[in-house]
Amino acid sequence: MTWGLALAVAGAGGLGSLARWALAMWLPTGGGRWPWATLLVNVIGAAAMGVVVAVCATRLDGARWRAIAAGGFLGGFTTFSTFALETVQLLERRAWWLAIGYVTVTLVAGIGACAAALAFTR
Repeated sequence: MTWGLALAVAGAGGLGSLARWALAMWLPTGGGRWPWATLLVNVIGAAAMGVVVAVCATRLDGARWRAIAAGGFLGGFTTFSTFALETVQLLERRAWWLAIGYVTVTLVAGIGACAAALAFTR
């Protein structure tokens, strides 16, 4: 990895974070309402990850652009996109039990860790 690529990934990550924040401001959540902004970010991010991976697979410089778009922008926008891609890749390899396990452990551990951290710090 070059410094130029590292800076491009970092810059794209910043832009992804700003895009997520802007969407959250446009569709505020909280107060017991449906979390539209988070849902929209995760679905858009997952779809965008599919496009990025497919397009970059056919380009000569695809690895560079995948790092910038997927690791940078989508990494800043949402990590759900990477989770979705990894799950699909397991399913494509017909690793059904690994995919089911990965989804289950990710959801249970993530929600459990958040609940435990909230309870511990309150």
